[in-house]
Amino acid sequence: MPAALKKQLSPVLQEGFVLRRSVFQKCLELYPMQEWQNLMQRVNKLNRFKKKNNDFIRRFTAGVKMVEVDVNGRLLIPKDLTVFANISKHIVVASAINIVEIWDKDLYEQAIGDAALDFADLAEEVMGHDDDDYGVS
Repeated sequence: MPAALKKQLSPVLQEGFVLRRSVFQKCLELYPMQEWQNLMQRVNKLNRFKKKNNDFIRRFTAGVKMVEVDVNGRLLIPKDLTVFANISKHIVVASAINIVEIWDKDLYEQAIGDAALDFADLAEEVMGHDDDDYGVS
């Protein structure tokens, strides 16, 4: 774990983390325990008697592992998750607001490169709301 990131995570290091497969990318997502519990509260509200909900829950929680950062700032990534994310020798640990993404370096660079091509359009679609949407007149 990079020293700067470990410092930022220091308030939650003792609580542990949940490591899981990303839904949209070939990377891993590291959730501080409180973030994971908040997310699970939302997931637990789904009606499990609806097949789509049940399928979602099963896939979303597939491969979930509880992990801890050791005293030297290391995080052991289980083999099945390493295989899922195609993690080889070099990794990228990237902050993603309230979670941390863990990528194989080559896949991360490819994903960032691919996203750069249409990022302006994506930024406008996601963040380019009219001022009225934010209560500004």
